[in-house]
Amino acid sequence: MSLKEYEETGKIPLIGTNFPKMVVQTTHGMKKLPGDYSGKWLILFSHPADYTPVCTTEFVSFQKHYDEFQAMNTELIGLSIDQVFSHMKWVDWIKEKLDVEIQFPIIADHGEVAKQLGMIHAKGSNTVRAVFIIDPKGIIQAILYYPSDLGRNMKEIVRMIKALRVSAKNGVAMPANWPENELFGDDVIVPPAKDQKTAKERLEDKDIECLDWWLCHKKNPE
Repeated sequence: MSLKEYEETGKIPLIGTNFPKMVVQTTHGMKKLPGDYSGKWLILFSHPADYTPVCTTEFVSFQKHYDEFQAMNTELIGLSIDQVFSHMKWVDWIKEKLDVEIQFPIIADHGEVAKQLGMIHAKGSNTVRAVFIIDPKGIIQAILYYPSDLGRNMKEIVRMIKALRVSAKNGVAMPANWPENELFGDDVIVPPAKDQKTAKERLEDKDIECLDWWLCHKKNPE
């Protein structure tokens, strides 16, 4: 099945497919996704419900990293199956009680968006903790799902944006735990050669270090 055929079936979107076009109600007014964020990276994340403990800690953490995301040309948008009035009052509560002002919008979903993106919990009507990372062209580059009782690690999501940006710009891959990989540190992986000529040239390239023709790395170009 081609990507175009898959996207037309109405199934949950996958990595490498276009994020489905939609118009959503948010705490910052109506938004067109992904069109309003064209040219930017976008993190769309769902939470089970407003006024819940783990979700509150997550929103505070997302906000604490908001400037860091924006410095990487990345925007945030939250989502749960709650009315916009609930979102607005919850944001006010966070500001009043925790002195943290949530600066990114939250989608007020009636269930349609969550169903389309596969965000509904199997044992209830609440949304799971899902994360969609969408690139500046509107293509889904990463999808994460968490159980309702496990809060997300914001440092990992920041790391993913950093890695995806380097990868997209330079055509490289990132090793495990990058930029603190046990073998190569903050070096990046050079994708395996697809022909003998390239493999030979790579072994002779002074800027590339190879353990073998298929396992090569080089300094982080960023």
